[in-house]
Amino acid sequence: MVANRGTAWISGRMMRNLTRPFTLLCLLAATPATADDITVFAAASLQTALDRVAADWAADTGNRVIAVYDGSGRLARQIAQGAPADIFISASPDWMDSLEIDKTIVPSSRSDILGNALVLIAPAGATIADPLADLMARLGDGKLAMGNVDTVPAGVYGKAALTSLGLWEAVAPHVAQTDSVRAALALVSLGEASMGIVYASDAMADKGVQVIAIFPDESHPPIIYPAALTGDAGPAAQAFLDYLSTPLARAVFVAEGFAGAPK
Repeated sequence: MVANRGTAWISGRMMRNLTRPFTLLCLLAATPATADDITVFAAASLQTALDRVAADWAADTGNRVIAVYDGSGRLARQIAQGAPADIFISASPDWMDSLEIDKTIVPSSRSDILGNALVLIAPAGATIADPLADLMARLGDGKLAMGNVDTVPAGVYGKAALTSLGLWEAVAPHVAQTDSVRAALALVSLGEASMGIVYASDAMADKGVQVIAIFPDESHPPIIYPAALTGDAGPAAQAFLDYLSTPLARAVFVAEGFAGAPK
């Protein structure tokens, strides 16, 4: 059994369509944990793939995975403040580094498990040719949805890519920043934003969007997903962490648009 704690979204007009998560303590109280339950705090971009992997593992072992999805920065801060997570999977090494410095994770358990690509998306059916060549003209008065450029890894990567391509200064006033990459994805899927910057795996997870450009790898830092145990994790958590790097799990991640971790 997999218990999905959901993803945090932005406020405003989208509140009519999406609800913000309950507080962490209320969420955990709503589904009491047992000795073999594993709580995984994971980057929002992992939701579709990790739910599948966790369900497969739970079916094989009988142990339940309780998944909490949100922006990596928000999750890291919650763990640092004592939130009861067993495993943390970040979409950026930086947030894992911060927890390692704070001695919140087990350094010897840390490994880079996945990679991804950064893409520009538009609502499904859009006809836009070579959008990166003249992004501002094609964006017009619309909004470019992307994760918070200071705390959400996809937003950090997105700003770096736009800066590298000489587009950031012109685009910045049109950016709609969100609490997670999945919130940016939803804005485009719902027609609230003309374009968005997300991961390739996110675009595959939502039929309401289409990829219109892929950012060059050299335009942004490598997209790396490190995973690690927290100090309170038990044997079942170690077993699930090990499972994430098995061929069975990797096949699911690849099918959902992820890549192997960059070397």
